[in-house]
Amino acid sequence: MLTQTTRMLLASCALLLTAGCETAKQTETALFGPAQGHATLTPRARTYQDLTSLPAPRGKIVATVYNVKDQTGQYKPMPASSFSTAVSQGATAMLVNAMNDSGWFIPLEREGLQNLLTERKIIRAALKKPNTPQNNDDELPSLLAANVLIEGAIVAYESNLKTGGAGARYFGIGASEQYRVDKVTVNLRAIDIRSGRILHSIMTSKSILSREISGGVFRFVEYKRLLEIEAGTTTNEPAQMCVLSALEAGLIHLIADGIRKNSWSLANPNEINNPTLAQYLNQTPEIL
Repeated sequence: MLTQTTRMLLASCALLLTAGCETAKQTETALFGPAQGHATLTPRARTYQDLTSLPAPRGKIVATVYNVKDQTGQYKPMPASSFSTAVSQGATAMLVNAMNDSGWFIPLEREGLQNLLTERKIIRAALKKPNTPQNNDDELPSLLAANVLIEGAIVAYESNLKTGGAGARYFGIGASEQYRVDKVTVNLRAIDIRSGRILHSIMTSKSILSREISGGVFRFVEYKRLLEIEAGTTTNEPAQMCVLSALEAGLIHLIADGIRKNSWSLANPNEINNPTLAQYLNQTPEIL
């Protein structure tokens, strides 16, 4: 026969396991979505909603991006890999995608410019030869030149800026929570191609949160009978999503700064009071 204490411990263990499984299920759904195993559109942060909610420009800016460099010098800690970088190397593609979705820019292809030039050479060669199957019978126009060059870099990645946690244990039954905060910093510059003058320069930062929740039971339920149960879950905010969010925020600040300094303007001047735009126009750097 089980004693009253043993029954209480077993009931507590069952509740702990149920809570742990439910937490793990919720975390799995949050990370992978309901269609686990299937490709989905990349989730976006609040900054993407702000970017696509900006008021329309008076005229779109013809701009180009060559390369957004990783200047952090940071690599993932062991045992992950001593040669794997801490941040994504696809920042250029992220920035071009954000520019295209913003509705403020006409981005031109420059990262794959050599591939583009090669294809144009193939078309010109085909046009010179008669009786050659062609899918382009017209002469190629000149490539469009940009008015503004967007330069940028991931300038910093700081780990363990803040760590902490809390826990409690009573009669061998306990739970704990720990967290860690990292930060990534991005710089974007808008440059006038004709003069080479830097029109606007913006630096934005985004925190990266890692969180661990665990619970367990460690108790002798009877003589020489030890009950030990552990359950937990860990959530790590994807670093590449934070880089994307920092780039989107930087692009919004570039647009807002350009409106403030009359580098470009709104289609409707009254939209200067647009809630989303006003939020970024009124932001100032935090003084530590």
